[in-house]
Amino acid sequence: MSKKMLSPEEHHGMVVKGLYEQMKPVFDSSEQPIFLYLDDNHKACNIKFAKMLGFKSPPEWAETPSVLGVSVAEKSRETVTTAYWDAMKKKTASTIQVTWMKKGGGTFDSTVVLVPMFFDGHFFSLHFVTNVVS
Repeated sequence: MSKKMLSPEEHHGMVVKGLYEQMKPVFDSSEQPIFLYLDDNHKACNIKFAKMLGFKSPPEWAETPSVLGVSVAEKSRETVTTAYWDAMKKKTASTIQVTWMKKGGGTFDSTVVLVPMFFDGHFFSLHFVTNVVS
């Protein structure tokens, strides 16, 4: 019996699901909004993060085409991108100031702790949002 080969998209989806499931106790019980990011098509968040941005559920947010284009205000995009690449290339965590865009309009500021993670052969970034200021 042969195993079905997964496409890269299917494989990445399974990896995100696996890391989310392993970290589910943190996602479910943390007082903070949290999201994990492999790429724009493969990401997950807790309910606090989804609601913070005006989404009804984590899957609704995960279906957005771009974290930077949909959720991060233009003035914070370079900061988020630099912190992400530092996490991926240098394996360094950072604390950054981010202005978010809500789904229904409006923005708000927060502090984000961005941490590099490794799971099933892939590097992710894990984001904890704190000090949300509306």
